[in-house]
Amino acid sequence: MSDGMTPEPPQSIDYAAMVADLNALLRLKTTVIGMKMFATAAEMEAIPKIRRPNAIHTTDQIVSMASRLGWTVGITAADLVGAQCRAVIGLAPQDEQWLSGQSYVGVWHGTAEDAAKRQHALDVVPFGQYQAMAVSPLASGRLDPPDICLVYATPGQMIILINGLQYVGYKKFDWGVVGETACADSWGRALATGEPSLSLPCFAERRYGGVPDEEMLMALKPAHLAKAIDGMKQLAKNGLRYPIPPYGIQADVRAGMDVSYGK
Repeated sequence: MSDGMTPEPPQSIDYAAMVADLNALLRLKTTVIGMKMFATAAEMEAIPKIRRPNAIHTTDQIVSMASRLGWTVGITAADLVGAQCRAVIGLAPQDEQWLSGQSYVGVWHGTAEDAAKRQHALDVVPFGQYQAMAVSPLASGRLDPPDICLVYATPGQMIILINGLQYVGYKKFDWGVVGETACADSWGRALATGEPSLSLPCFAERRYGGVPDEEMLMALKPAHLAKAIDGMKQLAKNGLRYPIPPYGIQADVRAGMDVSYGK
């Protein structure tokens, strides 16, 4: 480990073992996936068992093809609908027209000023570095290494994951909510900054990506996920694990608190 919160990447990661640990610790219902950006479409198309869309989709749909169906899917800008999906992952420019957010006036925002503010608030991958992106179940190891991992979890599962990240090298996380285009809060921010990034999936992610009501999304580098798993294992040894059993709102709390803090 380097400075606690930002771990040095392991020489080799057993992704299947990592996912098995994560599922054992959190009992996740949704497949943990990886996402990787590529400088050329040819590099993306060389991934084993890659699927290419034959229709136009949102990035939310592409991500869910991996997390809900277990597919390995690769896309270029031409596979995505509109500039918004493309721009968040750096496959289209964040130019003045995009920054104006004009198409969102009267839909998501009451004024042009509000729409522009939202566009400027989005965390996005700079344009010009990449031509393609792929997603795949993390356990498959096909994206080795992925740039980031995507973990869908309930709030109860998610707080234990966050506690694991904070077990050693504590850091307070300050996450924002942009509203619609919340993928900028998760994979957009994680790809752009390399930092663990939590989001409340937005209307589009739930409508088009099929994200259920109860799920949140954490995007983070593989080394951060490995760190969180190590932390959660230590928490579990301390009796702090998922599922979190309700103690009872009218019970005498001292017996329960004594288990954790009595010593």
